[in-house]
Amino acid sequence: MPGRLAHEEVVDSDAQAVRRAARTVTWQISAAATLLVLAIIAVAVLVIIAQSRPSELLEPTSPGQQRIYADSHELIVALVVIGAGAVVVAAAISWLVARRAVRPLGEALRIQRTFVADASHELRTPLAALDARIQLLQRRATPGSPLSDGLRELRTDSRVLIGLVNDLLLAAEVAPPDPTAPTDAVFAAGAAIDAMRVLAAARGITIGFDHSPTVTVLMPDVGVRRCVTALVDNAVNHSPDGADVLVRLTVEGKTARLAVIDHAGGIRGVEPERIFDRFAHAEPPASRPGQRSGFGIGLALVRDLAVRNGGTVAVAETSEHGTTIVVTLPTA
Repeated sequence: MPGRLAHEEVVDSDAQAVRRAARTVTWQISAAATLLVLAIIAVAVLVIIAQSRPSELLEPTSPGQQRIYADSHELIVALVVIGAGAVVVAAAISWLVARRAVRPLGEALRIQRTFVADASHELRTPLAALDARIQLLQRRATPGSPLSDGLRELRTDSRVLIGLVNDLLLAAEVAPPDPTAPTDAVFAAGAAIDAMRVLAAARGITIGFDHSPTVTVLMPDVGVRRCVTALVDNAVNHSPDGADVLVRLTVEGKTARLAVIDHAGGIRGVEPERIFDRFAHAEPPASRPGQRSGFGIGLALVRDLAVRNGGTVAVAETSEHGTTIVVTLPTA
């Protein structure tokens, strides 16, 4: 199994997007070619039927004139066969052309991933050093002083930057899932929710967790935690103070369903299906004007992790009453 897996092509969301674009172009060209061939065949059949007069067989041939008589039924069958072959050839050519056309897009996405991974990796060390130096200054500062408060805010900002760089590094990483490492999703999600409750409590937001007794998924523990953290963080950021956020983890057949439900004002300023694109972010909630909604990395990371491990992510519902984002993963 490991040997076979090592030779399999790693599937990620970018590769799927490129293949989907190639398929779309192929179907569009094939549909246009099919309609054109059908139109030509229809015109040819009408001409053959109009010209097929039995009286022509009895008409005398003029000097120097030659006539060729053919069975109209055989001609129609031949036209249909030629048309079908033309459609197949057009589909094959369009598939080759589409793949060649989207190949630069795939290469650009690969270069983008490489750049993001290299830049994120290089930023981790100086940010870690900066965070350590801020901690040293905090220990030397007098508790409760303006300097101590400023250093605490700097420490918070540095932790946000470190988290952002880690998210970028994970989003740029393309690796096949480990099929031998099932994860207790209830435990992993619960740990992530407990960590987020500390941040949500500062704004009076309550995070509920409703789950099945046992949910085991084919995703590494860190992946489950990152997905839950990103989804809950997104829900908390868009929720008004004192609101409720619900995380529901259930099993439906051979699929685990992770749903994060908020009661904010819905997704605004961007199409719901585009919120999983990198660097795309919705408008800030009306209850918190001027608040930046995010860097557009967290939900993209959720999509990459879900797709990479054989799952999906989608906006199940969004309105002025709230938003529900659902991640599905294969169970172990």
